[in-house]
Amino acid sequence: MSFGEALSTARRALGISQSEMSERTGIAQAALSRYENDLREPSGEILDALAGELGLTPEFLRRADRMQGAFLIDAHMRRRAAAPVKVWRRLEAQLNLYRCHVRLLLDELDVRADLRIPYFDPDSVYPGEAARMTRMQWRMPTGPVRNLVEWMESAGFLIFDKDFGTPRVDALSLLASGYPVMLLNEQAHTERRRFTLAHELGHICLHSEYQSDDVEADANTFASEFLMPAETIRPQLRNLSVGKLHSLKRQWKVSMQALIERAHQLETISSKQRSNFYKIFSRNGWRKREPLSDELPPENPSLPKDIGRKFLEQGLTAEEIETMTGFAPGTGRCPFLPERPERPGLRVV
Repeated sequence: MSFGEALSTARRALGISQSEMSERTGIAQAALSRYENDLREPSGEILDALAGELGLTPEFLRRADRMQGAFLIDAHMRRRAAAPVKVWRRLEAQLNLYRCHVRLLLDELDVRADLRIPYFDPDSVYPGEAARMTRMQWRMPTGPVRNLVEWMESAGFLIFDKDFGTPRVDALSLLASGYPVMLLNEQAHTERRRFTLAHELGHICLHSEYQSDDVEADANTFASEFLMPAETIRPQLRNLSVGKLHSLKRQWKVSMQALIERAHQLETISSKQRSNFYKIFSRNGWRKREPLSDELPPENPSLPKDIGRKFLEQGLTAEEIETMTGFAPGTGRCPFLPERPERPGLRVV
């Protein structure tokens, strides 16, 4: 961890090049390169200019060498194969910054999760079994998961809704001081966001301490079993029709495509039936946008703003909360400033 890493990560998080940063700040590009490569330390005046352009406090950048762990760590990410490298690298930089903001936050308060996140070795525990064990440990009711965001926030997940500027990346996640931090694409429909949340939960449970040959397949298997437990949903996936898929989508709050894939996994439909459903979907334009998506109630994270509300109740001002978490005051970038009332789930002490 170094000042240079912090500076380059913050710049990439904004999606700007060194030359663009130079134009915005009036600092020579050659000097910026030396700062980012830790070949020179900026003066106080230049540091203030850099931090102001990045929407951060100078202290956030100064503290870089005192934070544990590197900025440039790989994130768990759910993205499509065609997602541009430049886009997901920008988002990965944003997540690394959020991780550091959260670390600053956790220096100031004690967050006690009502639920514990279980960790599994994917080489020893089948991902579907890990999903079943997670549901059991959390004492979740059988059947569809009601408001997955609340369950995950009760286990300490700090989830931040972000406009990714693309539908090709769904979410990114990593651990910060034992608490999972996730950026979630706010553009996606409820059913895709729910599968993405379960997918990232699978990554955290399976791949935070261990790796496997195919981490994405593991996370998908975990998400399918977590949201659509085989024991419960298998009888409902027999004799499938388009009308029945509509009803099941409303009930389970997952996409019809996810239901088709689950039915194929559980062998309640054949490969030919699966192919025929997708032909119907293609004719109706449902591969890109399914019906009924707008009927599913949204599930939005609230824990970050609940934490900010606690700080306000303790007498802190909005500017103090921004400064404490490393955001430049008045920029509107701090995700902890509250907009909604607190809900039960975690106890902030």
